[in-house]
Amino acid sequence: MKSKPKILKVKFYYNTKSLKYEKVHIKLWDRLKRVLSVLASGLVFATIIIYIAYTYFDSPKEKQLKREIEQLNYQYELMTGKLIQMDKVLSDLQDRDDNIYRVVFEAEPIASNIRKAGFGGVDRYKELEGYDNSKLIIETTKKLDQISKQLYIQSKSFDDVIKMVKNKAVLLASIPAIMPISNKNLRHQPSGFGWRTHPIYKTSEFHPGMDFAAPTGTPIYATGDGVIQRADAAAQGYGNHVVINHGYGYETLYGHMSRIACKVGQKIKRGQLIGYVGSTGLSTAPHVHYEVMKNSGKLNPVNFYYNDLSPEQYKAMIELSSKSQPAFD
Repeated sequence: MKSKPKILKVKFYYNTKSLKYEKVHIKLWDRLKRVLSVLASGLVFATIIIYIAYTYFDSPKEKQLKREIEQLNYQYELMTGKLIQMDKVLSDLQDRDDNIYRVVFEAEPIASNIRKAGFGGVDRYKELEGYDNSKLIIETTKKLDQISKQLYIQSKSFDDVIKMVKNKAVLLASIPAIMPISNKNLRHQPSGFGWRTHPIYKTSEFHPGMDFAAPTGTPIYATGDGVIQRADAAAQGYGNHVVINHGYGYETLYGHMSRIACKVGQKIKRGQLIGYVGSTGLSTAPHVHYEVMKNSGKLNPVNFYYNDLSPEQYKAMIELSSKSQPAFD
């Protein structure tokens, strides 16, 4: 099979001067300009196509990124909702802390301006600005910062409450709360706190304690935890007596003992034996003279027997101790 002859494209033009057809000779520069023109047209067209494609159509990568952004926005919104719920729970804890726990332990509530204080500096969230979702991100971050600070303050408050619980337990154990001798050993109702006629001097004097009559040798017990501050017979009128320092401003005195069963500096627990009933010092019969002091002021001991008596017994004790009865010292 014969191959077709190769046809060369040769251009001619009619020369009007010579009245002949002559071969067209294209200069190199003209060829170059033609090529450049085609390239320029193609470049412009390609640019227009690319612009339209990037402006109105998303690439697969862009579609993926947009899906990720939508998911992040959704997660931010969920997080904001959870933070709002956490804030409500935290507000409830703060309310309980101020109006229950701190009231029970006689502590001042934490001021609202401390709990709700904001963060200083106008540029704190500046690095989060400039994005399409900056407002959402900033508000979520701000709420998280506020809750974090309030949680820290609440945590410190609970630390204080735990300390107060421990101190309260020590305080409750230290406050005098029982009678100095067993109720079964009483011969009759004690002489109370107040103005009485002195059994020896026959003068009207203030009786700063209560007298519990009992047989000589009856055990006398500490009415609260503390440390023995005094144990001797040096004080005029009290004979052999013991003074216990309970802390928190409280002290108790036990007078007219026949024998002391403790020593100065000894740590004592409520209900622990400290001596025995006697009639030493200015006394007319075996008994223990009992005093309760707070910050050096004398208190009516009848108000400190709530661990020892039933409500009915306590009421009867108050009524009897308020009546004028002869004292033993």
